Amino acid sequence: MRRRGSKPNDDAEVDMTPMLDIVFIMLIFFIVTAVFMDEKGVDLTQPPPPPETDIPADPRPAIVVYINGTDLCSVDSARTECSNVRLAVEKLLAEKANAAVILRVDEAAKHKTLILVKDDLDSSGVSSKLEVLKKQGA
Repeated sequence: MRRRGSKPNDDAEVDMTPMLDIVFIMLIFFIVTAVFMDEKGVDLTQPPPPPETDIPADPRPAIVVYINGTDLCSVDSARTECSNVRLAVEKLLAEKANAAVILRVDEAAKHKTLILVKDDLDSSGVSSKLEVLKKQGA
């Protein structure tokens, strides 16, 4: 005897090929129409030194602040605590009016020490020029 309510066993499958075609066409469309941004970074190269002919006949006196590779500071060859560099520079500026301040830093010195000394000088209104000393033979 046959059952009247039985359903035929149909295994209907969905063909995925047209959907894949559409996905690949959309992918190609978005790749072709995409706009890529040209990002520019900060240029950290130092300018070349000025020619020898630009040196004035009577140069200003200079106060040299040096930070060596082990983060020890000196002001005009006198050893100074890095936290007291600003006071030593201000004292020498009182003696040498209109002197330029040159901040020489060894390449191996920590950036933290350089930033602390430079910020301390800048906050007191003393403008300084920065020189990074490279290792010999490098």
